[in-house]
Amino acid sequence: MSDKTKPRKIIHIDMDCFYASIEIRDNPALQDKPVAVGGSSRQRGVLSTCNYIARRYGLHSAMPTAQAVKLCPDLVLLPVDMVRYKQTSAQIHQIFSRYTDLIEPISLDEAYLDVTESSLFRGSATWIAADIRRAIWQELQLTASAGIAPLKFLAKIASDHNKPNGQFVINPHEVADFVRQLPLRKIPGVGKVTTQRLTEIGLQTCADVQRFSLNELINRFGKMGQRIWQFSHGIDERQVEPNRERKSIAVERTLAENIRTVAQGIDVLNTLYPQLLRRIQASCADIPLTHFQRIGVKLKFDDFHSTTLEKSAVQFNQENFTDLLRQIWQRAQGRQIRLIGLFAHIPDPRAERQMSLW
Repeated sequence: MSDKTKPRKIIHIDMDCFYASIEIRDNPALQDKPVAVGGSSRQRGVLSTCNYIARRYGLHSAMPTAQAVKLCPDLVLLPVDMVRYKQTSAQIHQIFSRYTDLIEPISLDEAYLDVTESSLFRGSATWIAADIRRAIWQELQLTASAGIAPLKFLAKIASDHNKPNGQFVINPHEVADFVRQLPLRKIPGVGKVTTQRLTEIGLQTCADVQRFSLNELINRFGKMGQRIWQFSHGIDERQVEPNRERKSIAVERTLAENIRTVAQGIDVLNTLYPQLLRRIQASCADIPLTHFQRIGVKLKFDDFHSTTLEKSAVQFNQENFTDLLRQIWQRAQGRQIRLIGLFAHIPDPRAERQMSLW
């Protein structure tokens, strides 16, 4: 850890079935029913979240709604009410601010809090987390789970340990043993495909990675390989960033019907590109378009695996997005495409200022 004299005290708060819990709170008649929030099965929608009763049927977030209804015919499917969810999220963040100013929102329903310097509850992060969860329940009638650890990635893993409505602590002296036994699939960002590739080379736990070469992991997995190696050695120097800036702007479309050919994909790109252009001009009016030099394309296949391809030091124009689309299409390998997305990274203003000096 970067500060060896005083381990950080990081809390990761994760709301339980956030959207569904709000719907059930506001309509108690749903309390004992399987409930999900998401898009219509008639429009190829997917579930945003579902309650634990629905999960007993095998339902989960990002599952196609049509599949969810087949697995659970009695499912109560509700449309997304983002205005209400954002209002509730703002109330939760007001509660967080009573305990620390170092709050890093990750999404509407989760956040990191650094309470290292807090004197509340005699400086006990465990008690602070418990009181945050108590306040959320008393004031909003919603449950939250918490993870407490000296490292961000461990705090996130810990918050999932005693879900729902629980918390789990990893003390500094427990980090080495906890990490050694940790399955690599538990590391944030390591999905099914990466897990399978790791298993194929004999890596299933962090202890396995500790006996593996950093260079070989980087060669095989790129930046993710470096992250896996660092986390497997209990290294995570990321700070809680209360003013984390938006880093990219994106547009994407889930297609009404799957497509197969790159020509069909280009037709979709031709409608997405103007939307991305308008979104950039609305969000970053003070940044010239010529400064957006890192762009990317995203595909989601009919097996729900996703892939992205980025390119740096290129002009922001439709031709370059089309070139990227042609390249990434080769990864389909016979699979149909159900979603196409375009994105551009927002230039770092510090880098812009540095360039202007020269």
